[in-house]
Amino acid sequence: MKKMFIVFMISLSLVFTTSSQKTIVSSAAKPTQDSEELRLQDMLMNMLTPYIEKDLNSYYHPKILKDFSPHVTPWRIEVIETRRVNHFRGFKLEITFEIEPTDGGHWVPVGKDRMTYEISSGPMIKLINHTHLETYELPSE
Repeated sequence: MKKMFIVFMISLSLVFTTSSQKTIVSSAAKPTQDSEELRLQDMLMNMLTPYIEKDLNSYYHPKILKDFSPHVTPWRIEVIETRRVNHFRGFKLEITFEIEPTDGGHWVPVGKDRMTYEISSGPMIKLINHTHLETYELPSE
């Protein structure tokens, strides 16, 4: 499993970084069709979801959300930036994304956060920055 994750991370880094050490991935247009890059991004988000949920839960529950923990939905994650921390072909990478966690039931967004993770071989996944951008008001029942 670890070997597959490392191979996946290597291929993802090749897709996101071509000739530069830093790649801005975000764009104004949302994808309208499937692509290799989008599939790799979705796979990475699926693999990071347990880490993201744990970190969001420790922030939101019970400080902001008292009755439930936030839920991560991969389609509410927008990759903002990827970069290599060390030299070319170094395997210490950072990914920054914005996420809108939901209530988990009706998929109602509960807030917006910007998170940066460091991912390195091992695999080692570590949250290095979390900025809570906004808390959304939940609809009344």
